[in-house]
Amino acid sequence: MVTLLGQQNHIKRGLLSILKKLRSNPEKELRLLLLGLDNAGKTTILKQLASEDVSHVTPTAGFNIKSVLSNGFKLNVWDIGGQRKIRPYWRNYFENTDILIYVVDCSDHQRLEETSLELAELLQDEKLRGVPLLVYANKQDLATALPASEIAQLLGLHLIRDRTWQIQACVATDGTGIKEGMEWVCKNMPAKK
Repeated sequence: MVTLLGQQNHIKRGLLSILKKLRSNPEKELRLLLLGLDNAGKTTILKQLASEDVSHVTPTAGFNIKSVLSNGFKLNVWDIGGQRKIRPYWRNYFENTDILIYVVDCSDHQRLEETSLELAELLQDEKLRGVPLLVYANKQDLATALPASEIAQLLGLHLIRDRTWQIQACVATDGTGIKEGMEWVCKNMPAKK
């Protein structure tokens, strides 16, 4: 029987190997923007990527940045708070974004329309035109969570024609699915100009 700690260590090793692949890329810098409504799991995902403890995560009042440095490559992940009063400031972080990561709490049925509208507004912004989109369909461990395929339908992802996109089911608290999402990011990194 695999213990939860053993499973988390396995996932972290997998995430580290993906980050090493990213860092070995000859490009100098990659900027990932992590957005979504409050309580979606953005900061927990960020902490998983940085191999940090996820047992005590508090709401983000502003932003968090984590950088991974190696061989002249820098991966910058910007986690911006999702509270309604902070969302108007999201656009201040759009410039030079290489990958947009949008996190959805799949168990919060009452806010699915709200998160869909927020994502649609993001995708219409000129500064994010053509930026690849990864949607993490989070909290899949909860009984009330909708599957990623239903979330994709509700968000209208099938209608997106101006960028590559992927939806990835995940459980941010134990890292399930995070590695697979980052593998997609690695494969869809835009070429630097």
